[in-house]
Amino acid sequence: MILHPQLKKDCFVVGQLPLCSVLLMNDSNYPWFILVPQREGITEIHQLSEADQQQLMRESSMLAAVIEKEFNADKINIAALGNMVPQLHIHHIVRYKTDPAWPAPVWGKFPSSPYDDEKVRLICKDIGMQLI
Repeated sequence: MILHPQLKKDCFVVGQLPLCSVLLMNDSNYPWFILVPQREGITEIHQLSEADQQQLMRESSMLAAVIEKEFNADKINIAALGNMVPQLHIHHIVRYKTDPAWPAPVWGKFPSSPYDDEKVRLICKDIGMQLI
């Protein structure tokens, strides 16, 4: 499966689940993860087989539970927009009542703040281990 160039540019690979690759968005303003189902030519959830739709829901729920606990979230925002990147991908964004965009959506509110290499390594290790 080929990852869309924009996702490849903006994210780090955290791990692989049975259906989806798990990515970390390179924006330390918000703990922001993305699931990308490993199916060619899919742009919408309804285009997945019924079994893949169910697996996507299991993986999304599992990721949401892990990051809610790990980051002590006030809210987890989950969205599949695809306006800029047509490849099906589902955002999982940890939100806090104190984050810079709260309560508005995060898109376009503030410039991204890239992670340093050590923080990326730690997040990928911690989250990756919990998703196994």
